[in-house]
Amino acid sequence: MKAPASYQFGRHRPRWVPTVRFYGLLLLGLLFPVLTSFLPAELWPIAEAVPQGKLREWLHHWPLGLGWLLMGLYDLVIFGLSLWDYIRIGRWQLTLDRACESRLSIGRQNPIRLRLHTRGEVSLNEQIWVELYDYVPAEFTGEIPYFALAASAQRTLELLYHVFPPRRGAFQWSGCDVRLRSSWGLAWRRWFAPVVTEVEVYPDLMGLRSLSIRLSLESSGSLRRRRYALGGTEFAELREYHLGDDLRLMDWKASARRGRPLVRAMEPERDQPLIILLDRGRLMTATVAGLKRFDWGLNAALALALTGLRRGDKVGLGIFDQQLHTWIAPQSGDSHLGQILSQVYRCEPILEESDYVGTVSAILGHYTRRALVVVLTEVIDEVASQELLAAMARLTPRFLPFCVALRDRYIETLAHRPFTGSVDQISSLYEQAVALDLLHQRQRAFAHLEQQGVLVLDAPADQMSEQLVDRYLLLKARGRL
Repeated sequence: MKAPASYQFGRHRPRWVPTVRFYGLLLLGLLFPVLTSFLPAELWPIAEAVPQGKLREWLHHWPLGLGWLLMGLYDLVIFGLSLWDYIRIGRWQLTLDRACESRLSIGRQNPIRLRLHTRGEVSLNEQIWVELYDYVPAEFTGEIPYFALAASAQRTLELLYHVFPPRRGAFQWSGCDVRLRSSWGLAWRRWFAPVVTEVEVYPDLMGLRSLSIRLSLESSGSLRRRRYALGGTEFAELREYHLGDDLRLMDWKASARRGRPLVRAMEPERDQPLIILLDRGRLMTATVAGLKRFDWGLNAALALALTGLRRGDKVGLGIFDQQLHTWIAPQSGDSHLGQILSQVYRCEPILEESDYVGTVSAILGHYTRRALVVVLTEVIDEVASQELLAAMARLTPRFLPFCVALRDRYIETLAHRPFTGSVDQISSLYEQAVALDLLHQRQRAFAHLEQQGVLVLDAPADQMSEQLVDRYLLLKARGRL
């Protein structure tokens, strides 16, 4: 890992690049031949004394030749001034740094900072024009990393832009193009700064940090009291009675001893098993909202694992396709999340059908204690998801099955698109009819799962992490586990 990276200008030979002003001044030199062409040849006295011949014909065009001569001298002066301007820029000394996290988050706008330090043997009032273009990895999307600004000596400028990594893995910045131009504006001094930065793209670490802060806040203050208000089965502490508290939780003995009304604060039971199964089969290879469906599912699985560990539960995780590819047995403790992340962040979906029944059979063999089993996958209709429906039914009644499907917003947009009466209305109506049918078949599959006692969550892929965490906390508060 080489982040942050730094480069001191001057170690590599810069290039002289003419400016638009330089070319414009050169073109002004054409005025000399044009203006002198209007001069009469008789103004040259020797022209009439020379006898007839080629020499006299050549002297007859002396005004035009004089113009070309003046233009050549003029252009030499402009070229010399441009070189002198290029040398003047060399008095500036610059240092370029790139700073970013060594681990970027997939599906997030990750901040990248460029710091430019300027100094040199120039006056503090003198300014120079700087243009920067940072060469981000080719697969990244986001803002165009181009900056143009005026800089003074002895200053530090910080430039910020964001990148959106579309997949996990290792990536590298190759360098940055930098151009300097003085107040004369006759030449650019251009470098390619080889500021190499190597990073790795992980699942949504930024989302995990935000979720960790949220869970910490909910464990204290008014948010903690609100969490107690949701209910639970495990005693947490005694607190003073507030208007609206359940009178059945009143601790009369403690109230008599303290001389003020006290109630028992209950919280959800801890040390409960949570098993997360993430599908990495063919259906998870589709791209939804800029990322593969598998990446959205992995982000949601890690968010749920973090929440379960923070609530004191034992969390296990399995990734499956035609077989159980990765299995991490349920454990508790905050350090367990690092173990999960290290084993799953390199996993990628494959173009093979998933074996739901075989995976559920393997889980039944690995674990016998009652647990909440969350399956993150995609549901199309009753026919295509028949094996999934049968597998989820096998989990009852020993486990509490929870089927989570990552919905594509684009299908909803097509289904609810208003009729515009355009020329291609037939194809538009056909697409809308297909989208409505897909949504209808999807809802029928969910209804079939709910009839079998399976919990269902169907949410947009880019909102799945938040909704899944909220649903899990609600299940804990209601004592469903």
